[in-house]
Amino acid sequence: MALRLADDTAWTDILARAVAVTPEAFGAEVDGVTTLHNLVEGQWRAVGQPAAVRTPVDDTVLINLPRLDATTARAAVAHAAAAHRTWARTPLADRKARVAEALDSLTAHRDLLALLLVWEIGKPWRLACADVDRALDGVRWYADEIDRMLADGREPLPGPVSNIASWNYPMSVLVHAELVQLLAGNAVIAKTPSQGGAVCLTVAHALMHRAGLPATLISGSGGELSEVLVRAPEIGAVAFVGGRSNGGKVAAALLDSDKRHLIEQEGLNAWGIWNFSQWDLLAAHLRKGFEYGKQRCTAYPRFVVQRDLVDEFLDMYLPVVRSVRFGHPLAVGDDWAAGDPLPELDFGPLISAAKADELRRTVDEAVRGGAIPLHRGKLTGAPFLPGQDTSAYVAPSVLLAPPGRSRLMHAEPFGPVDTIVVVDTTDELLAAMNASNGALVASLACDDTDEAGKLAVDLQAFKVGINRPRSRGDRDEPFGGRGASWKGAFVGGDLLVQAVTVGGDSRLYGNFPDYNRYPTT
Repeated sequence: MALRLADDTAWTDILARAVAVTPEAFGAEVDGVTTLHNLVEGQWRAVGQPAAVRTPVDDTVLINLPRLDATTARAAVAHAAAAHRTWARTPLADRKARVAEALDSLTAHRDLLALLLVWEIGKPWRLACADVDRALDGVRWYADEIDRMLADGREPLPGPVSNIASWNYPMSVLVHAELVQLLAGNAVIAKTPSQGGAVCLTVAHALMHRAGLPATLISGSGGELSEVLVRAPEIGAVAFVGGRSNGGKVAAALLDSDKRHLIEQEGLNAWGIWNFSQWDLLAAHLRKGFEYGKQRCTAYPRFVVQRDLVDEFLDMYLPVVRSVRFGHPLAVGDDWAAGDPLPELDFGPLISAAKADELRRTVDEAVRGGAIPLHRGKLTGAPFLPGQDTSAYVAPSVLLAPPGRSRLMHAEPFGPVDTIVVVDTTDELLAAMNASNGALVASLACDDTDEAGKLAVDLQAFKVGINRPRSRGDRDEPFGGRGASWKGAFVGGDLLVQAVTVGGDSRLYGNFPDYNRYPTT
């Protein structure tokens, strides 16, 4: 059966809705494509050199993203610093009222924000809605708790918080963090991710700006803007979410500075299977683990399996992988009608055709190096529109025993590629699970929870699940990383507010050059 685009979900329709809601944030067309504005110096301005942004869904051009130069960015930072001084003196009750107004506006346009995420970063509808909802629900919780969190005399930072985040969770990571930072009394600066999410973030920041929140949103190349957004003396803290390469550059730029920082980096999150028999329980967790094509910092792409359990593990695992659903997130059948649910998929495209091609090459290189391909999925049969570009889509792959020189052995693929390592001893289990010198999460599947607890002590992960996965968490759950997966202050609950304020008697929780301090997780 031929598929078609769901009614009223074409990009032209969604963009028209966004422009109608926040016209001040959109500018003229360049080569027939609408150009976004940057939110700088307290207003939406037509500044920057426009560059076309394509959707991974079908490789069509969505928008022009104007890239700022360093000089314009410096002026934006200076203005944000002045706004910060005023905002820091604003009574907490007034800050809460303005954040509540922004939340009400964002909630009113929740479906629009989610549809923008579907087109911009390829999230299936259910996951796009979850991204928006987690942001809004999380900030509401902080708004209820912020009086208690600041009761010990904590004050805003000396300057605004600079936020540099990856593209995969524009709302539940970036906007969520900004709104909490604003509650705590800080002005905020956000850099639009170059790879996706620009329109969603633009609409969200327009609604935040209307509520009187001192937020700055700028776009540009990381290489040109990093010096300003990281090292400018006016910046009070740097919050970074992304890979180890770019995160390492940010950390290096802060070496000679005492500037507050929160640098979340990738790690190879592993799931160890040892003396285990509850396969139905594990199957349910692993199916959910394929959400968004494992383009998540808390995805599990590595399974370390006791040799005696490999056959039983594969009997459970391979059917799960083969059942994963992916394709165009808005493709429906002819019998679809307005009001019907949008496609229920585990994931859509990867963030770009270039990333998809890189991942395919990585898999091919691992196989040529000796890895055993247990499963290599195909795009054939996936729900796509007739004639659409599918260059950003990658079917799930599973490799047994990746060679030591393969990137898949030590780094997360950030895509639907799993690797399986077979071990004979608990020492080998721990070594294989700790292959990336630190991770955000890890899990152990083990019938004896006492044995699992003893093994967990030696895992280099911030959170360890016993017979369940761990995630970033919501509300009062702390989040961080061990080893190279995190630098600076941890976040989550009270820790997030402490990370973006000063005062109190205790040292911050986090990984710092002169000490490490971990909360109970």
